[in-house]
This record gives sequence, structure tokens and C-alpha cells, in this order.
Amino acid sequence: MDTVFGVSYNGGVVLATDQVNARSILMYQQNLDKIAELSSHSAMGVSGPNCDLVNFSEYVSKNLALYELSNDGLRLSTHAQANFCRGELAKALRKGPFQVNVILGGYDDKTPTGGSLYVMDYMGSCVKAKYGAQGYASNFCLSIMDRDWDENLNEDAAVVLVEKCMKELQMRFLINQSNFIIKVIDKEGVRTLKFGADPTDN
Repeated sequence: MDTVFGVSYNGGVVLATDQVNARSILMYQQNLDKIAELSSHSAMGVSGPNCDLVNFSEYVSKNLALYELSNDGLRLSTHAQANFCRGELAKALRKGPFQVNVILGGYDDKTPTGGSLYVMDYMGSCVKAKYGAQGYASNFCLSIMDRDWDENLNEDAAVVLVEKCMKELQMRFLINQSNFIIKVIDKEGVRTLKFGADPTDN
């Protein structure tokens, strides 16, 4: 039932997820942060069971941190990070699959538009995209993104597009996803733009 959005714009990427931790008919919390920061300039929104969500997010972020420490501070590009994630998802298929779907975004100085976005599923497929949605949200929101996204999108317009998708879900979707968290990744790094419930309030 998780929802993940990703929209690239001219200068960065916007990632958003719902904040609900639920299973079956029970809701455990409404302030979960499902966007894991991988480096100073990259993050990934993850959907799936909470155990796999936390396990995979921490596994990837710690391995990327280890790589940086082992290579004199060399940070992998967003493309390399996406390929590492894809490789780990594919490798786990024949052992103990991670039941997670991922949207990974990051900012690179060498990328013409700055931001890049990669959409992955639990089977290990990976595609570079301009925008993406994971979960049931894709049924409602991909058409909105397809209509409203363009090459000259700026940060404000990208955030408005994501918020439009959230409103559509709250109006049309059977499941109530009241809280969302939005993060922006640009040349300044990863920052939290807004949230429905404070993730640090436990």
C-alpha cells in the first residue's frame, strides 16, 4: 500500500513518499520516513514491508558510505549508485528477495540537468526516468505526471506536480494516506521540504 513519487527537474530531483507504516488492517505509525539518504547528494524512496524497507535502505546506504571511506572520499555517481542497488536486488532474488520497489534520485555536477532519477522494482529491473511512481499510486498519478512534466520544470513546479498527485490520491484512492514527506535533492544536497508528521517525533 506504500506510495513513492519521483520527479526530476532542471537542477535536481523531488522525492516523496507516504508516511504510513501499516500491515493488514493495522496502522502502526503515521510518521515514518521512507526516503533514505544515501550520500550528501542522493536518496531513495522505498516501498515494501517495513522489515525489508529498513533492511535494504540501511544495507545500501552503509555500503555506499564504506565505498566512500575506502576510496579517499570518492563518491559514486547517481548512475553508479542505481546500478549497485539494481545488482543487489537481482543478487538477492535467488537467496532471500527484498520485497521493495525503489525510486532513487541524486544530483551530479557532470549531468547536464543536474538531477537524475532511476526507477527499480524488486525483480532487479532498473530504468532511468524523468518521473515515476511506485505502488497503487501509479494507477492514479502517472497520467498527471505525463501531462504536466516538461523539460523546463523548476523546483517549485516539480513540488506542485507532486502535491497535485498527493491530492489526487487523497480524493480517489480507497486507502487513506494522510501524511506525506517531500525531499528535494539539488546542488545544496538533500533536504526535507515538508512533511505531514515529524519523522523524529517518536
